[in-house]
Amino acid sequence: MPIAMMVAAVTAGGAQAAQTKPLTLEDIMTFETLQKPVISDNGKVVAVEAKPDRGDSRALVTVLGAEQKRYELANASAVQTSSDGNFVFAMQKPTLLESKTLDKKQQSTGLVLLNTQTGDTNEFKNVKSAKFSDDGKVIAIVFELQKDDAKTKDKSDNADDKPQREIEEADKGSGFSVIELASNKRFDFDHVTGWVFDDASKGMVIAINDGESQLHQVQWLDLVKLQTKQVFTSKTQQIGELAISSAAQKLAFTYGSSDTLRWGREYKLSLIDLASVKAQKLPTDKDWVLNQFSTLKFSKDGERLFFGRVPQVTPQAEIADFKDEKDLLDRNIIVGKRDLRIWHGEDPKIKPHEIKEYQEEREKTFAAVLHINANRIVQLATRDIPDVTYGEQKRFLVASSNVPYQKMTTWAGFYRDFYLVDLNTGQHTLVIPQQSAYAQPTLSPNAKFMAYYQQGHVYLYDIATGRKHNLTAELNTPFANEDHDYPSPAPGYGFGPWLEDDTEIVVYDKYDAWQFNTVSHRGFMITNGLGREQQIEFRLTGLVEQDGKDIPLIEDQTLLLKGYSHKTKADSFYMGMEGESGVKIALETNGKLEMLARAKDTGVLVYSSERYDQYPDLYVADFESVAQSQKITNLDAQRDAFAWGNAELVHWRDGHGRQSDGVLIKPINYQEGKKYPVLVYFYRFMSDRLHAFPDMKINHRPNFAWFAQNGYAVFLPDVRFDIGYPGPSSVQALTAGVQKLIDMGIADPDAIGIQGHSWAGYQTAYAVTQTHIFKAAVSGAPVSNMTSAYSGIRHGSGLARQFQYETGQSRIGQSLFNAPLKYIENSPVFYADRIETPMMIMFGDKDDAVPWEQGVEMYLAMRRAGKDVVFLQYQDEPHHLKKYPNKLDYSIRMMEYFDHYLKGKDAPTWLTQGEAYQEYRAND
Repeated sequence: MPIAMMVAAVTAGGAQAAQTKPLTLEDIMTFETLQKPVISDNGKVVAVEAKPDRGDSRALVTVLGAEQKRYELANASAVQTSSDGNFVFAMQKPTLLESKTLDKKQQSTGLVLLNTQTGDTNEFKNVKSAKFSDDGKVIAIVFELQKDDAKTKDKSDNADDKPQREIEEADKGSGFSVIELASNKRFDFDHVTGWVFDDASKGMVIAINDGESQLHQVQWLDLVKLQTKQVFTSKTQQIGELAISSAAQKLAFTYGSSDTLRWGREYKLSLIDLASVKAQKLPTDKDWVLNQFSTLKFSKDGERLFFGRVPQVTPQAEIADFKDEKDLLDRNIIVGKRDLRIWHGEDPKIKPHEIKEYQEEREKTFAAVLHINANRIVQLATRDIPDVTYGEQKRFLVASSNVPYQKMTTWAGFYRDFYLVDLNTGQHTLVIPQQSAYAQPTLSPNAKFMAYYQQGHVYLYDIATGRKHNLTAELNTPFANEDHDYPSPAPGYGFGPWLEDDTEIVVYDKYDAWQFNTVSHRGFMITNGLGREQQIEFRLTGLVEQDGKDIPLIEDQTLLLKGYSHKTKADSFYMGMEGESGVKIALETNGKLEMLARAKDTGVLVYSSERYDQYPDLYVADFESVAQSQKITNLDAQRDAFAWGNAELVHWRDGHGRQSDGVLIKPINYQEGKKYPVLVYFYRFMSDRLHAFPDMKINHRPNFAWFAQNGYAVFLPDVRFDIGYPGPSSVQALTAGVQKLIDMGIADPDAIGIQGHSWAGYQTAYAVTQTHIFKAAVSGAPVSNMTSAYSGIRHGSGLARQFQYETGQSRIGQSLFNAPLKYIENSPVFYADRIETPMMIMFGDKDDAVPWEQGVEMYLAMRRAGKDVVFLQYQDEPHHLKKYPNKLDYSIRMMEYFDHYLKGKDAPTWLTQGEAYQEYRAND
């Protein structure tokens, strides 16, 4: 059995180099970045994937304690740890070389299982997925369906058997193994299509569907006795979804006729008592049925089973085919093969949007609940109110509907009605009509109250009385987003957790954290006004999560808060107490902190700490003593071979007299008094990136460290917008910031370049029509003509672009026909004749956000006006380049472009002469 590599220190760059070397694109490609770490429930083991931009990942495993153990697993990703930390597994995908040189049939994914106590490893081939049981004592492994296994036998030559239809891929099972980790005892199953662990780790249920042998079973594997038990068997019923109640008392599953295609298959629900293996007779409902997409979920107390239903099971549509001579002239068959989509003015969704959501809508089910003891089913969601947010509340849940607003989404954006749905009756009570879809309400743990934000205030809805209370009406503090510069109502800052008894809720303004009482409706600041006083943005952090949500607080609980200083752009940790006003500094930094994980059963935290010149390595600490942290990775060693430089904050006043901030990254070996070429990169607010380590990837953005290595100052200014005038306000912000660098003596006024993508690509294209301060511009995926883009389509979502201009990012605030001049005034294509700046435009011709024809319009306008323009069309690429050769090519050309225009280097041939079209012969 192979042994995992045990290392004394987890490094990626080796010993510190005596001399530095230039940072190259190859260095960026191989620079490793840590992915989101995982920590065992007991807080004893942390595992994380270290992933290069191009190459093979490795897993870093740290066993915490007085004498740390560190392991490294080669070619490992998607790492997971058992709850007790005794085992870690990682997937082993084909290496980059294998993926580029081997046929797909020769490639397979494996799994490596590490014993963190001994360092022993075990490897498995052809693995599809895996999971530990909740107690960490068992691992379940699903194997890839092999081609030979996937073949359907023809039984038509057997007189006793009728000919079988071909089995659909989704009905075929895979090899499946369950291994008890301590004893290495293994159970192997074939034709497994589904399985689920009991959350108490007493056992698991397994669905076996062997269509060829007409064997369909539900089996129970007792993880204590290590015995299997057959729960259900059938020759004709395909097993669907599975669920187990807490403490393994009840088992639920769906089943439907294996002789029917999945799209037309109606499923039934079965509920079985695992002790007696007896099925409970369930009520039927002729108006609602289950289908292949119906999911099952028990409440944690085991009293309710939630599942999805549909009004009817609709088979997939089929097109009639020609069978004989007369069919060739049959108008119905001929017309049935038409390629037509009808766009109607009253359609709730425009056709591209409808098509994009077609599969999602086909798979959508409507939530219902079975009250197990009462043996009663209540339908919770309907066609008119289709969405129910799951929760453990016993009486009410939040339901919502965008149905009334689907048509207006085209120009107004996203809205919903929010309801309370009674789990006992299915009755819906409208609480918040026409609310922004992004302003989700929050329901208290025991469903006594709902809290929500609306029109600048925070409201509490008392469910028992049906009364609404404005919690913030008498407060002078604004709870609407103070930086909102869109032509739409300002959103709030969101909610923190509730107290577990529903008596208190945490609410945020821009700076401070508040706690409101649900009886007195009075609130106090947990942060005691320190936030607004010192411009520190406080948010609770390091909370235990359950199902992706923070679990409720308990009385007198210690609180950990992250404070972000809007002055210094640095993060710190603070400690507070539930129910008390006032916080104390726990860990002060001059950098950026990010909370990444918390052990479920202990207070052990994993967080990262970074600056521009410090890689965000991982630290572990106890929840109540974060200052006493321990560093467990050292990927910052990758910088040892290079001179790196640093970043600093710059302040100036914009045209309105408002203070503006920006980040200045000085070139390597910066000399005071020397003027440097400057690359301006921006979007909206950028100064919060002051302490962010540069993104070490090759993509559609310039790599800051690479440009700094090559003698550029990199400038990231904040931009604030005026509604109706996004272009002019952007130009004003950019030029004021650039002028600040010129006045500081850092920027060479004849060598200032600008690069932006998407919304910043638009701003770049517009800026060069209004100012000549920039000497070279690279504009990625820009809108150039708002009049034509207004009624374009976002191909990724199928949505019309109108709402983006009327209420969203483009900030015009009115329709094209109500304010045509504003659309023209903010469109760079109409001012192409004014451009003096050379510009390179980049687009993927399958852009799924901005129609790539917008780039063509700008290119043709500049070409017609005789301006210096080059257009990079990357084929079959979306809004952000995905293919690595294209990303690398763009990065190289971007540097060559700026080097020529800002440094005076010789222009490459492609820039002086272009490239003639040619076709390439693919290698056989």
